[in-house]
Amino acid sequence: MEFIETSLPGVVLIKPDVYRDPRGFFLETYNVEKYQEVIPDVFVQDNHSLSARDTLRGLHVQNPHQQGKLVRVTQGEVFDVAVDIREGSPSFGNWHGERLSADNFLQLYIPPGFAHGFCVLSETAEFLYKCTDTYHPEHELVIAWDDPDINISWPVQNPELSARDSKGLLLHDLLQQGRLPAYNA
Repeated sequence: MEFIETSLPGVVLIKPDVYRDPRGFFLETYNVEKYQEVIPDVFVQDNHSLSARDTLRGLHVQNPHQQGKLVRVTQGEVFDVAVDIREGSPSFGNWHGERLSADNFLQLYIPPGFAHGFCVLSETAEFLYKCTDTYHPEHELVIAWDDPDINISWPVQNPELSARDSKGLLLHDLLQQGRLPAYNA
């Protein structure tokens, strides 16, 4: 198993060991002893979604009740994005994206204080994620997927959005309103 630091401090790409033979494959998708060396968080909730091609979910964050997320794809392919939205962070407003698929088995860890989103590149995709806090809809913030200050290079032109995601707020406005998590060095 390989833990790879990304361009954003704390965001980690995980490349599990996959054992293949003529029958198929086997891999560990989570092992607390191995993961705790790099990700000290405790996971308390698992989520599973199915989405169609060109669906874009995000950018989501909770504040308070920030969630760290360990994400992976079990069917299809997505472009997964983490954005540092911690007020005062040296990498504030920067993003990192990875293609996660059922074929590459990659996982991405997004720490608390980062916004998260993904878009579906295959006909459909099943997306699994472990969370470090439970879902609190009253504390969820939605940042505009196309915020020009973040400038994510999404690989979709006209994504399918939920009503909630189509009304995402600009990061600058959330910062001005004092609604973003704080950076703790």
